[in-house]
Amino acid sequence: MAAIGNRGTVTEAAGFNAEADAQKLRDAMKGVGTNEATIIEVLAHRTIAQRQRIKEAFKQTVGKDLADELSGELSGNFSSVVLGLLMLAPVYDAYELRNAMKGAGTEEACLIDILASRSNAEIKTICEVYKKEYGKTLEDDVSGDTSGMFRRVLVSLLTAGRDESNTVNEAQAVQDAKEIYEAGEARWGTDEVKFLTVLCVRNQKHLLRVFEEYKKISGRDIEDSIKREMSGSLEDAFLAIVKCLRSRPTFFAERLYKSMKGLGTTDSVLIRIMVSRAEIDMLDIKAQFLKMYGKTLYSFIKGDTSGDYRKILLELCGGE
Repeated sequence: MAAIGNRGTVTEAAGFNAEADAQKLRDAMKGVGTNEATIIEVLAHRTIAQRQRIKEAFKQTVGKDLADELSGELSGNFSSVVLGLLMLAPVYDAYELRNAMKGAGTEEACLIDILASRSNAEIKTICEVYKKEYGKTLEDDVSGDTSGMFRRVLVSLLTAGRDESNTVNEAQAVQDAKEIYEAGEARWGTDEVKFLTVLCVRNQKHLLRVFEEYKKISGRDIEDSIKREMSGSLEDAFLAIVKCLRSRPTFFAERLYKSMKGLGTTDSVLIRIMVSRAEIDMLDIKAQFLKMYGKTLYSFIKGDTSGDYRKILLELCGGE
């Protein structure tokens, strides 16, 4: 049974047989050339939990690691999607964060996308996995790779200390809204710490109340003020936090749209969201996408990608 509240396009395959799937994948890689259609058919239609069982069965029957075997056979974006699908959610997040910081330059968008949208429990697990896999703490790596106020926001998110209760303190909400207003719109220069203290610490329900109050006081949405007051990665981080608090599916729909509109595709963003949300809220993301842009996510992906990469993304998207 799919979990209650599962709004994913990928659900448990009925009559699942890990050994049979492992055999199919083995056959798909045997001999000359690879049968990509089989790989898509199996991996895009099994849950993460089922894929773990396929990996175990493959190791038992073939004596090799499925991910290693596939990575030797596949390349490019298609390979990235397939390998992402084989990882447990926190392992994939940790892997993506690590890649975003490895080598020269940092993919700030990845740090923001993941850290602004995951729950406390998810962030704690990601931190544990990261330490185990890479031998360093995620906080150390993030601190070494970012700077200034942007770094402070990410480090705050990494503490996974957000209040997750449903309590709204009316007086506090009004006070918070006033303090953010006074820290930004109402003064010369911006006191970003005030934004951090409120946006990274308070619970979702409380913050939605703060945003209503803020609009009353300032005549603007908090998002507009952040855009006026800040720039660069810091602006992106605060906007992502606010958008995720309002609606994660809306946040991801917008990220997908921006990854594909205009010239070129930001494949790293497209892949990360399609892989990591397929089992969680892809149905809601699709609905939001259509509502916001008047076109289906399916048609966007179809027009923007090609080959087996397109095929597997469309399967994860789950039809028009």
